[in-house]
Amino acid sequence: MVDRAICFNIASDPRGDLPDDGQLIYQTPEVNDDTAAFVRAHSDKFIGFLTVHPHQKDALEEIERGTQDLGLRGIKLGPNYQNFDPLGPEAFAVYKRAEELGLPILFHQGTSPVQFADLDFAHPRHMDRVATAFPNLKVIMAHVGHPWQIDCIVVIRKHPNVYADISANFYRPWSYYNAFRLATEWDVLHKLLFGSDYPIAAPKETIDALWRVNDVILGTSLPPVPINKLEEILHRDSLALLGLD
Repeated sequence: MVDRAICFNIASDPRGDLPDDGQLIYQTPEVNDDTAAFVRAHSDKFIGFLTVHPHQKDALEEIERGTQDLGLRGIKLGPNYQNFDPLGPEAFAVYKRAEELGLPILFHQGTSPVQFADLDFAHPRHMDRVATAFPNLKVIMAHVGHPWQIDCIVVIRKHPNVYADISANFYRPWSYYNAFRLATEWDVLHKLLFGSDYPIAAPKETIDALWRVNDVILGTSLPPVPINKLEEILHRDSLALLGLD
């Protein structure tokens, strides 16, 4: 049972310089209005995150409008899908304003099947420099940075305000097991938040997969992931950690 959920969209690249390979569909400029309308219709369940593109001329103004006028409470960015350097000055201006306003940022992290989505822009190592520059900014690294889970894990271990969500990992059982074993060994299971990757996977699918994480090592002497610690992910007050309670 999911009590509250965060919903969002991703703003398009205003420069129009990313080739369209038929897979990446840009969103309309009204994405934040659409998100806000959806949240208002289901205000007991959903929390909305706004989105901007750091290269749009009114990015900072749109953050103000999204929070003050639309009631959105965080930011969603996908550097690879939006084709921007996560360490560039335009992006840093967005992070600075988010930190000032207490807005958490959810970053897409890790791989993508989209041909023209730059993999390096979504590599988890970059979040180390972001968190160092903005230590009070709440950051969620989506997908535990798959397939670079260890890079994600060492970043969330280092920075108090940086977390990762577990969405989209259970699709690959061996990688899934290894991600949780690494998180166990590096003692960061408490920094993992629940995420479902909906609509690719329903929340129930992601929850049910937690109990199967050790299936891939049955009949071996490999160390199991502690299931009781995974259960804590489901009951963790993620909203409080992110300042959204």
